[in-house]
Amino acid sequence: MSAMALLLPILILAVGTYAFRLVGPAVHGRVRLPRFVDDLLGDGAIVLLSALTVTSAVFEAGQFAGWARPIGVAVAVALAIVKAPFPVIVVSAALVTALLRLIFPGLDG
Repeated sequence: MSAMALLLPILILAVGTYAFRLVGPAVHGRVRLPRFVDDLLGDGAIVLLSALTVTSAVFEAGQFAGWARPIGVAVAVALAIVKAPFPVIVVSAALVTALLRLIFPGLDG
């Protein structure tokens, strides 16, 4: 692969990204999105983050990651629902996952 074939897509992405960053402040206040589009964009962000969380919790290197990790994520979700502090959520999920892997090695795929 030539240097130009590698550099050209990077340059196009950089210019496009910069253009998007410039357009935001330039049209702020001038363009009004309909309420349903605004709601749809907010819901889309939630769906995207949820899908990313699920796939990273369930799969590793294209294969099932085992049961310990999804159970740890479920603990984190349960603690987030009851509005536990973030450090408590992270440490609890990691602790549950580690203990499950220690006690039940077969749960780890």
